[in-house]
Amino acid sequence: MDLNIVELAQMMDLSVVQAQHTEEDVRQVAELAIRYQCKAVFTLPSQTHFLRQLIGDEKVVIGGVVGFPSGGATMNTKSCEAKELIDLGCRELDMVINIGKLRSGSHEYVREDIQSIVAVAGSIPVKVVLECHYLTREEIRAGCELSMEAGAAFVKTATGWAPTGATLENVSLIHSFTQGKIKIKAAGDVRGLETLLEMYRRGARRFGIGYDSGKKILEQAEKYPGDTIVF
Repeated sequence: MDLNIVELAQMMDLSVVQAQHTEEDVRQVAELAIRYQCKAVFTLPSQTHFLRQLIGDEKVVIGGVVGFPSGGATMNTKSCEAKELIDLGCRELDMVINIGKLRSGSHEYVREDIQSIVAVAGSIPVKVVLECHYLTREEIRAGCELSMEAGAAFVKTATGWAPTGATLENVSLIHSFTQGKIKIKAAGDVRGLETLLEMYRRGARRFGIGYDSGKKILEQAEKYPGDTIVF
């Protein structure tokens, strides 16, 4: 397999979604995304307007997060948040699954929760964040199945707030459950090019990455002859 740096950048969602992130952090991520033409930048909701000003007419997608980081808001709250983010210019939404309801076995509630965001989003892709750190194997399976049933575009490993994120094992596990029926976004702990490429081999096709790791990965990719990464 091989990827060029443009293809690599188009699989990267640069993320600045921690509570402590400042406007300067958002500015740095936006500049990096524009430089390499990354697929998207995701911020917390209150930073979305500022991010839109920074991105301007660039082709980088503005992404929004719904129900971050707990997933425990009511369906109506999540739906209202999604509508506001779309009005602010977001063209992809990453929503956190209701982790507590999933662990409680309330599958009908979880499916409806996801469906409500998919309905609001329309043609805008919705990625469902499973937050695998808190889930058993069977709960991950259920989260994948409910996401597919609800019409989501992706399942995503983590918010980046939990102690662990995208492990190789979890990417492989999700792929074994989904079998290409829904795309996989690996997020949390994708800190180097070698890790990203191994997750790609295991089925991930989008990567949520912070500024430092994103810069490192893109600079590593630039060192390959002809900007083509053979792996």
